[in-house]
Amino acid sequence: MKTQKIEAKQRENLGKKDTKKLREQGLVPGVLYGKNEVVHLQIASTELKPFIYTPNVFLVDLEVEDKTFKAMVQDVQWHPVEEQIMHVDFLKVEDDKPVKIGVPVQIIGLAKGIKAGGKLKMNMRKLQVKALADDLPDAIEIDVSSLGIGDSIKVAELQREKLEFLDNKSNLIVGVISTRAAKSSSPLPEDEEEAEGGTEESSEPAATE
Repeated sequence: MKTQKIEAKQRENLGKKDTKKLREQGLVPGVLYGKNEVVHLQIASTELKPFIYTPNVFLVDLEVEDKTFKAMVQDVQWHPVEEQIMHVDFLKVEDDKPVKIGVPVQIIGLAKGIKAGGKLKMNMRKLQVKALADDLPDAIEIDVSSLGIGDSIKVAELQREKLEFLDNKSNLIVGVISTRAAKSSSPLPEDEEEAEGGTEESSEPAATE
């Protein structure tokens, strides 16, 4: 997994007035939680925006004055009205201890069901995984080339070395659903052709997963 550098300074004054003053200066209060330490931080919002406003997931080299911590974002608090980061929590990452993190799904290939008129439907754009930091991927690649109409891929079908998937095994990640175009392009059985007179149905077929 890629690593993003963020520069921060240690924060000494923790009162509400000091926190408000920080935000007025374009700084975001934050906390780094570790096994045996808690570090209070102040970070320029310009440092955080390129990191947070992206679908990608990164580990963080958090540079706090003369120290560097390997970390991950645990929580981000937003202003209830304005698009402003109010607070950010980091969790220190240990090289020998697995971490839990959401990793984006990356679809590769063209499903054969799409060529038949079906439509690709994604139910999960991120998957929760558990692994050592060095084994975390940038994305979970899923090849959908073999999926026909009505086919799908569930969490239980995924296997990656040194990676544990934490979502419910029965959760559907991606599938190909039927559409009007897909149904009309499929030949009807002879008895249905006689009953329908070869005409297209007026209602949309139900999506299948």
